[in-house]
Amino acid sequence: MTAGHPLRTPSELVDAQLARHDRLAALKEVAARYAVGITPAIANLIDASDPHDPIARQFVPDLRELDSGPEESGDPIGDEAHSPVEGIVHRYPDRVLLKLVNACAVYCRFCFRREMVGPGRGGLSRAGLAAALDYIRSTPQIWEVILTGGDPLMLSPRRLKEVTTELAAIDHLKVIRVHTRLPVAAPEQISTSLVRALRGSKATFVVLHVNHSRELSEGARTAVARFVDAGIPVLSQSVLLRGVNDDVETLGALMRALVECRVKPYYLHHADLAPGTAHLRTSIADGQRLLRGLHGRYSGLCQPAYVLDIPGGYGKSPIGPNYLSADRTIVEDFKGRRHAYPPSRPAD
Repeated sequence: MTAGHPLRTPSELVDAQLARHDRLAALKEVAARYAVGITPAIANLIDASDPHDPIARQFVPDLRELDSGPEESGDPIGDEAHSPVEGIVHRYPDRVLLKLVNACAVYCRFCFRREMVGPGRGGLSRAGLAAALDYIRSTPQIWEVILTGGDPLMLSPRRLKEVTTELAAIDHLKVIRVHTRLPVAAPEQISTSLVRALRGSKATFVVLHVNHSRELSEGARTAVARFVDAGIPVLSQSVLLRGVNDDVETLGALMRALVECRVKPYYLHHADLAPGTAHLRTSIADGQRLLRGLHGRYSGLCQPAYVLDIPGGYGKSPIGPNYLSADRTIVEDFKGRRHAYPPSRPAD
């Protein structure tokens, strides 16, 4: 199936055979609350004949999104509590988020900022950007700036270059990180000029959001290679999602595909408590079981850090499985065998 333009309404999803006509009214209810957007690149990856297709599950609206639990929040990781000026989130001492835009090429059904992003939500004004940059300049402990949003690569190369040039002029700032889904969602937009806009005097890293190996299409792989070949390292962040990547074989295939694309797996996020996302969340115990399944069976290059963003704005904590006994005298290997540490010496 090929779509010639982004699909932004339930009616367009039905016409593209990505949703059933008898669900149109329900999908309109969801779309009235949360943004809908599926690019041609993503639409082409969906198997419309599979009711459990893992790509569709990430992007096609579901009526269950209207069911919110008491534990869910419109700001599940507490951005607002750590925003000293518009566009800045300063949660950790040495780094800040710089939220440039509120738009994305595609809208994930599990997005933790789903209450804040969407068409027409605008972005940081020039005055807002100036104030955000002033904050970074006046805070010498900031060593790293993470460009986020929305998707910061939705900016034109010219605007992106303006931002990176301003950041490059800040002496105490040493690292720029860019969080994006665009190489997967719209690989044709990763142009030479866009890549050039990110290159500068600061160490620059791109972190690609991808959750299933099928998202790494030929076009996506070419887009990623443009960054890597230009000397910009690429890492990945994925979200653990029920029915998408919550079995060892699927998760392992994703991690291997990333490494084959010269992308280092970085984070595997436990899904945040965003409104209407319970049907996509796994348990932490499931996540730990999956990480145990990866350990030892897949290359060390394929091992992401399993993390939970603690609700309320307290930051990320690693929540991977533990291989040590409570008294730290026994360690378990990847086959489940237990070993004393240090090993006992045979008697003379």
